[in-house]
Amino acid sequence: MTEKMITEIKGWMQEAAVFIKTSLSTEMAVSQKSGRTDLVTNVDEETQALLIKKIKEQYPADKILAEEKGYSTIDSLAGRVWIIDPIDGTMNFVMEQENFCIMIAVFEDGIGKLGFIYDVMKDELCWGGKGIGVFLGEQKLIQPQNLGLSAGLLGMNAYMFGEDIHCAREIGHASMGVRVSGCAGIELIAMLKGNHIGYVSNLSPWDYAAGLVLLEEFNFLYSTIEGEDLSFSGREYFLAATPKAYNEIRTKFLDK
Repeated sequence: MTEKMITEIKGWMQEAAVFIKTSLSTEMAVSQKSGRTDLVTNVDEETQALLIKKIKEQYPADKILAEEKGYSTIDSLAGRVWIIDPIDGTMNFVMEQENFCIMIAVFEDGIGKLGFIYDVMKDELCWGGKGIGVFLGEQKLIQPQNLGLSAGLLGMNAYMFGEDIHCAREIGHASMGVRVSGCAGIELIAMLKGNHIGYVSNLSPWDYAAGLVLLEEFNFLYSTIEGEDLSFSGREYFLAATPKAYNEIRTKFLDK
């Protein structure tokens, strides 16, 4: 089942990516959700519909948690749950036409089994699962070094850094440097490659679910920024990092 599911998901993501790339040459409908910087397009909604259709055809009994169109809440993570972000980094998609991802996670009874993060314009798929390992395309990645905060770059949410939410500036200044991509998927790929030692942001479940599966395979630590378990409900201040950097951030800056 796992190999079949992996092959299916990869195919679905490729099909979704072709649809998204094709849409870049057409006029898209852009609207606001919570405000002018929280955008959704018809392409987000149509990509999600495409992926949900594929899942329902093959796994009709499974539950789905996704960003758009009435799928954004779920009663529990019991059973098998698919967690989808059709376009992670919609602002980048609209304004830059790059630096956005498709993300899919498969959880079973609250345990992450498979995670897929696809940087569409780079054609770069980071994927893996529990006991499988982490891959970039067909290349198996090696677990990154357990570097401390001062030894690595840190991905961060721009608003958190600008407004110094939860000591974000102090944490950032203690690192080798802050990087802001505006896309959780890209930040998570950077961690899995060993390019960044951590990520601090304000995320919804579909922003982090696929990444959690892969981070666990490499023994990264993650939680809410307050150190609590992630709830998979609504937005949460999110922290993930190498064990050394995570513990430094928690003890030096957040547990004062």
